[in-house]
Amino acid sequence: MALHFVTDDASTAGVGDVVVLTGPEAHHAAAVRRVRVDEAVTLGDGRGVWLEGLVTAAAPKQVDVRITGRAEVPGPSPRIVLVQALAKGDRDELAVQAATELGVDAIVPWQAARSVSRWDAKADKGLARWRTIVREAAKQAHRAWIPEVEGVARLADLVSRAGDAHVLVLEPTADERLTSLASDSSDERDVVLVVGPEGGIAPEELAALSAAGARLVRLGDTVLRTSTAGAAAISVLSAATGRW
Repeated sequence: MALHFVTDDASTAGVGDVVVLTGPEAHHAAAVRRVRVDEAVTLGDGRGVWLEGLVTAAAPKQVDVRITGRAEVPGPSPRIVLVQALAKGDRDELAVQAATELGVDAIVPWQAARSVSRWDAKADKGLARWRTIVREAAKQAHRAWIPEVEGVARLADLVSRAGDAHVLVLEPTADERLTSLASDSSDERDVVLVVGPEGGIAPEELAALSAAGARLVRLGDTVLRTSTAGAAAISVLSAATGRW
């Protein structure tokens, strides 16, 4: 499979044009991935544009690609949105990376009541870190669309989503299994998966989400870590909705 790179210049490029990679992307292509002249590669803008091309020049500071094909991949509908509670160590980052590789369409960091990690004044730094992880994971997975990482959510933000989306809260004690949910292909509302932190979602949070119309669901009889629960749920939904 051809190597894939991301550049905003892909948005307006057409067959016959030369797209120039510079900066970190050129270094990654030439010095890390070792692309060579006449090698076939793909380029994208992360917003649906997908280009095929041949490398015409390769140096650590500049890689030129002549475009041989262009396609525009429509955005997914309905979208799968992961609300990932902040977690200690790198567990939330592992969750974000895996979710991106598996096809999530948007990610929302959640400052849950039981989150050990507290972004607070360092929210901008945390968001920048997650966006970098998502971009690199999307490149690795050869995705035409790079998931959006939204701002940090509070409980009230999640409650407000329940009126416009299918909000599914992963809760090990729930009676309903995620696999039992019927897939309605005519409903284009977002599917929002809510994953709690290491200590689980607090009772008052579960009550507020349930009252707003969210459904509590479990994945099975075992309890998964916050770093793997979202990825497992995305896999189930992708199979149920025909993405896989």
